[in-house]
Amino acid sequence: MSETDKIKNDGFGHVSNDDEWPGIDSRYRLIVVAALRSKQLLHGSLPRIEADPRRHRNTSIALEEVKRGLVPFTISDEAPKKNGADNGRKPDGL
Repeated sequence: MSETDKIKNDGFGHVSNDDEWPGIDSRYRLIVVAALRSKQLLHGSLPRIEADPRRHRNTSIALEEVKRGLVPFTISDEAPKKNGADNGRKPDGL
């Protein structure tokens, strides 16, 4: 596989497919939502899927939850805050 093919085939090229990633319109939104959910799991939230914590990392669990549509989130049109806040794009429940 050439370097160009590796770059194009990063596994997130199909993120805009609503059937597979409900509500996710870009790979960047996927990353933000999954990262925030992963942080929730790190701080003690229970997974919303059946997962063996010894075999699955929080990031993998969070991505699977987002893929299944189990992580509700809202999209805000607010401008970014100067202190580097997360632009109001938090999974619900934070």
